[in-house]
Amino acid sequence: MSSTVILGSGIIGLSIAHYLADHQPGSTIHFVEPSPELFASASGYAGGFLARDWFSAKSASLGALSFDEHKRLAEENHGKEKWGWSTSTTYSHAAAPIKKSRNGERWLIIGDSEATGQVEPLRLCNFLLETCKSEGVHLQHPATALSINTDLRGELSTVCIGDTSSSTETDVPCTRLVIAAGAWSPRVFTQLYPGASIELPISSLAGHSLVIKPSGDDTTQAGCHAIFSTDGAGFSPELFSRVGGHIYIAGVNAPELPLPDLPGQTPISPAAIDQLQQTAGRIIHVPEGDLEVVRKGLCFRPVTASGEPILARIPDSRLGDGISTRPGAEGGVFLAAGHGPWGISLSLGTGKVMAEMMQGRKLSADISRLGLT
Repeated sequence: MSSTVILGSGIIGLSIAHYLADHQPGSTIHFVEPSPELFASASGYAGGFLARDWFSAKSASLGALSFDEHKRLAEENHGKEKWGWSTSTTYSHAAAPIKKSRNGERWLIIGDSEATGQVEPLRLCNFLLETCKSEGVHLQHPATALSINTDLRGELSTVCIGDTSSSTETDVPCTRLVIAAGAWSPRVFTQLYPGASIELPISSLAGHSLVIKPSGDDTTQAGCHAIFSTDGAGFSPELFSRVGGHIYIAGVNAPELPLPDLPGQTPISPAAIDQLQQTAGRIIHVPEGDLEVVRKGLCFRPVTASGEPILARIPDSRLGDGISTRPGAEGGVFLAAGHGPWGISLSLGTGKVMAEMMQGRKLSADISRLGLT
């Protein structure tokens, strides 16, 4: 029986485990999460905007599959109530509008309810985590993968896990290893495979976000909307309204911020939050004092030079030090990271195809151009 260890319990790791558990006992799957707080980076602080057909040719099949999986999961599990699933209408502030608002501003409709949607990422992550745990999946948290061990044939057999709260170490059975640690994926890989002949081509991009609610505004029955704006604020604001009336705004990136050792260790910039709050008030026409701040965020998104995620099995020949894994569906070291701003949207599709890849089943999407180069 194959045993799977997933390094990273964010939205990508959770999605992989969710689909793996459909075809293998949950008790053979282990999460390892080093952060003291779950979902403390992109998985918990993303906007949650979903799109079906906004992707390049390389990711188009994955994007369509993932959107359909989001819709199916929500329909089967009361997603609107549990994690704020909703279809969405999407607008871009444009010079040549299709729709003109009553106050004279002009907006271009760029997405409708058939191809765009919205979720609350933190609530979706918690739902997936509870679902995985109910299937018997193990969560080691807070814990760190310290090293890998091989059997007499030189094949991956266990991972040494260090529990950071008790300083104890445990060898967990592992014939398949998944690196799904977002922006931290290269560090995790190098820690376990210092002699590898490949560097994972993933870097980080920091960005601030703000969740607000207009005071006294009852929008619990309103539909969800997404706005992509270039309103002269010096950046490109993105606003997403959610089920229940909350509004998420982001767009202030900080590429100069280095990736910390763990999520949550970098202070939030008050100046960035002020900029977001002022911009929100201007775009939605609410005085700044009438905006209730619900949550402030800073996350580090995993990005690649190509702008495409990487979904692949890392060849044994690149692991170094003579390390190998069991052949076929019994083993392997896998990478699922680099989704940039589309991690939530592509999460379920990624989980489904990675599970299929790992278990030797037919893939539900064409990811042939999303491999390691």
